[in-house]
Amino acid sequence: MGYRTVRAYAKDSFVEKKSEFIGHIMPVRTNEEAVDFINRIKAENRKARHNVYAYVLREGSISRYSDDGEPQGTGGVPVLDVVTKAGLCDVCVVVTRYFGGVLLGASGLVRAYSQACSLAVGAAEVMEMCECSRVSFSCDYTLYGKVSYILPEFGVISEKEDFADKVDISVLVKAEQAEGLKKKLTDISNGQLELSEDIGLWADFA
Repeated sequence: MGYRTVRAYAKDSFVEKKSEFIGHIMPVRTNEEAVDFINRIKAENRKARHNVYAYVLREGSISRYSDDGEPQGTGGVPVLDVVTKAGLCDVCVVVTRYFGGVLLGASGLVRAYSQACSLAVGAAEVMEMCECSRVSFSCDYTLYGKVSYILPEFGVISEKEDFADKVDISVLVKAEQAEGLKKKLTDISNGQLELSEDIGLWADFA
């Protein structure tokens, strides 16, 4: 079972009735990383009226949010809802509001915070993370042609190809295809390849 997250920090903003809403999104893996990001955005936006946030973590299935002074349910919940509906996890979103003097009302706040979060998600590069294995081996140059021909069949991500006395190869392959790849490599080499496998890894196969 895969999951979706973002590759790096991103932000976007818009103005609604003179209030500026800035959506910030960041990949995080722990509660500490999320809190650090929230505090960083708050420090960078000391003059802002509100820094509403929500974050979702895979480990422990944690989700937390805060309205940061906005009326209850008008900030953190809409942000969390956008993150959840986008299928994202291991992310933290902070929406900074610079108040423009015009009240938006509860429904207006919900729409504004939802929009700011959606803009931040849209500005980020989303990664489709899949559980995978790292398969590593060395092969002779006479076998390299066959190996390089079959690897694309398994949609691998190439991590290493070092050319020396032999070719040292390391690839990432989706967990459900690892056994098939190892069998194919064994078959085309008549069992000559010594394969090593690291399991339980995650990578972006999008």
